[in-house]
Amino acid sequence: MSISRRDLLAGGAGGLAWALAGTRGWAAGRALDAAYVNATVWTGQGMPAQSAIGVADGRIAAIGADAVKAASTGATRTIDLDGAFVMPGFIDCHTHFLIGSDLLTQPNLREAKSPQEFARIVGEAARALKPGQWVQGGSWDAELWGGELPDRSWIDPVTPDTPVAVQRLDLHMLALNSLALKLAGIDRNTPEVPGGVIVRDKQGNPTGILKDAAMDLVKRAIPAPTEADREAAVRKGIAHGLSKGVTQVHTTELDWKTHDALRRLRAKGETDMRFYSFLPLQDWAKVKALVDAEGRGDDWLRWGGLKLQYDGSLGSRTAMFYQPYDDAPDTKGIPIHKRADVQQWTDAADAAGLQITIHAIGDKANDEALDIFAAAAAKNGPRDRRFRIEHAQHLAPAAIARFARQQVIASMQPYHAIDDGRWAIQRVGAERLKGTYAFKSLLDAGAKVAFGSDWPVAPLDPLTGVAAAVLRQTIDGANPGGWLPEQKLTMAQALHAYTATNAYAGFQDDRIGRIAPGMLADFVVMDADLFAIDPARIGGTKVLRTIVNGTERFHA
Repeated sequence: MSISRRDLLAGGAGGLAWALAGTRGWAAGRALDAAYVNATVWTGQGMPAQSAIGVADGRIAAIGADAVKAASTGATRTIDLDGAFVMPGFIDCHTHFLIGSDLLTQPNLREAKSPQEFARIVGEAARALKPGQWVQGGSWDAELWGGELPDRSWIDPVTPDTPVAVQRLDLHMLALNSLALKLAGIDRNTPEVPGGVIVRDKQGNPTGILKDAAMDLVKRAIPAPTEADREAAVRKGIAHGLSKGVTQVHTTELDWKTHDALRRLRAKGETDMRFYSFLPLQDWAKVKALVDAEGRGDDWLRWGGLKLQYDGSLGSRTAMFYQPYDDAPDTKGIPIHKRADVQQWTDAADAAGLQITIHAIGDKANDEALDIFAAAAAKNGPRDRRFRIEHAQHLAPAAIARFARQQVIASMQPYHAIDDGRWAIQRVGAERLKGTYAFKSLLDAGAKVAFGSDWPVAPLDPLTGVAAAVLRQTIDGANPGGWLPEQKLTMAQALHAYTATNAYAGFQDDRIGRIAPGMLADFVVMDADLFAIDPARIGGTKVLRTIVNGTERFHA
């Protein structure tokens, strides 16, 4: 199906009434290119399980054994799935895709359970590099060795000539060695950075830890990868995601690097996975100019969404709360941007018809994000906005109903619940946990809950997220009955959040997220029926095939 430039430029009052090859006008019942038979098909739309799917021209053309048989011809390729489970392709609505893709070939500190292991892994990575290269990667977790933050003295002896800048698993902290600090020009006289923290020792010297906006001080000193390097990394990330059943991701970045790499790959016809690119809210005018000039992309790579980081993270104690942290009473977290600036950007971007999402983790940050959205909607008048809050992690009781009332989507990451659940009570205490990762409370209130991974903060593997939402068992094994178990979801609720709701959260609910005639043929084949197995087995389920646009992109 060809798409004209006029189609690409089309849009409604908000610019999001997609005209790109919509399901309207697409004739079902045409001769099939492929028939997937002998399956257990969960369509994602409440109808009984089906046993066959027919695909034509990249779309679902028939569902059910009789319909598929009737539309098959001698040219139809028939694939017998031997009873396998089929469902709509997983959509991950929150990733840092280029960072995650880079980490696939960088040192992984997630398994470092002591300062000694941390130093060993960093030292081994340094010895493998060429002169002038930096040790990056990371995913370190200080909670695994008691909570003490890394110090440059841990790694200076094993990296005397190699600069190091490795990330905490939440991407809100960097650990540097002395050489990296020197190359970045950071010393005891470096002033504090608005929206960030330079951690210092008792003498005022930097320890090597930078938080949030302070990380920009060193990022400017790290040599930028080439365009070819970034494209190669993204290709690896795509292959990895497809192997996990992911057919689309939303890239919720704070820069243009991922977007630009994806555009280059799309021009070469190399995406294989679908992308919705979110760009910095501060750049709303640049994004509006792009939309005015070129439209919003196509079904493989779309743009027109904007993201802003409003506060930090719970692990870094930079998420913004009304009350101080229980284990750090000198701080309530930090705002990354001034509220007045965020309101101004939001008002302007919303008036331009762009979709907006705000990263908010602490209870105060979430309330203020909801206030900002309410003010923009009141100023600019009614329309289908689909405002989102990324994380929506720690909510004051009144905020839960506000998500539903204001029709703001809670874009959440269930794996974070079973990760943070090991130590969150130390940060905020039992009372504030009542609104933490409140999946079920939000759904019960009538809000829409969309799921993602925050890759590489958590695995790009929706099945681990589904298990987290259904079981809520923390990764340390300390909560076999579930952490805050009243927030557990059913299997259908969790899968819906990873499929149909994510499609809605990206203004694509008319084309993906369900298996129905006319929808794009994005689906996943797995080795176990997720509705029939013991929920404890969810994480062990294997993806056998991933089909995107009717073409098999992964086969185990």
